[in-house]
Amino acid sequence: MTLRILVVGAGIAGLAVARALRVAGFRPDIVEEQPAGVLPAAGIFLPGNAARALRLLGLDAPVQPLGDLIFRQQFLDASGRELFELDVAGIFAGVGECRALSRGELQRVLLSGVGGEVRYATSVRDVTIVEGAAKVEFSDGGVAEYDLVVGADGRRSTIRARVGLGGPATPTGHVVYRSVVNGGPALSAWTGLLGRRASFAVMPMGGRRLYCCADETVAPDTPSPVDARARMREVFAGYGGPVPEVLEALETVQVARTDEVVLERWSVGPVLLVGDAAHATAPTLAQGAAMSFEDAVVLAEVLRTRPDDIPAALAEFERRRRPRCGNVRERTRERDRTRDVPPALRDPMLRRRGRRIFADHVRELAAPV
Repeated sequence: MTLRILVVGAGIAGLAVARALRVAGFRPDIVEEQPAGVLPAAGIFLPGNAARALRLLGLDAPVQPLGDLIFRQQFLDASGRELFELDVAGIFAGVGECRALSRGELQRVLLSGVGGEVRYATSVRDVTIVEGAAKVEFSDGGVAEYDLVVGADGRRSTIRARVGLGGPATPTGHVVYRSVVNGGPALSAWTGLLGRRASFAVMPMGGRRLYCCADETVAPDTPSPVDARARMREVFAGYGGPVPEVLEALETVQVARTDEVVLERWSVGPVLLVGDAAHATAPTLAQGAAMSFEDAVVLAEVLRTRPDDIPAALAEFERRRRPRCGNVRERTRERDRTRDVPPALRDPMLRRRGRRIFADHVRELAAPV
């Protein structure tokens, strides 16, 4: 097909979109502002709907040897006593496997799916919409015209700002800590502990490695900690379960503020936002990658159906994706509100009803895209 398509961003969303477009018969250009060889160091949890989307992208086979399968999610209180347990393998049966793995390994799989054809160290300086096409100026001085520009450049999207689809992401009031731990406690399940305005999740990701993702609720003007590892040990010092051993084994800790992106529309003319650039949420529901994969699958479907009518294809894309992404945002907010309820009220409620409530959230994601 002869559509001229540019994908901006070679992270999870951009590479997934590029792969989906290639499978559909298109040949997009891909640019990435970071230099080649920069790979994310943290881990990632992919629920079953992410595995289903990877299968539709033809990338499930290279992912299967990676990381560790997650069959159960155990929710504990801060002391390590059980609140409830979810059989996520059962809920996602027939949909896809749940897996924890290295983000870098996932990135390499996605990159292999597009043949490595990425123009690195190249950013978009400006985008101008002219007579239904997009004129793009690049940081290396190049200029090109495209029938479709896909902004897959994340929460701080340059494309979103350039075409006037929205401003900066909105902070959610949480600081998140991520780390890959070597030689920590032996775990066989995703394990999450809920404390007072803080949570700590850890899961096996193969090779005696654990992926840890913890967060705390902070005031908007609270500065990010200078020493993330020290702060993490301070916040979670009184926690039970596997937390003490994980804290002892911590080496490098990444820290970030969480935010969300909520837009009235995701496209203008021939420019479309996908993934976190369009609908970022806090990581509580672990759906960032899954939503990006699903975006890629649906975008390729609508373009294959309507290659001669880009506006109609993009309108169909939003019609199909907005309800699901909006639901993920609302469930994420709901879980975050639950986490911030005082433990004396929250924990007894979760022991009674947590399994049903959280299982309903997961079943919604198991539904077809």
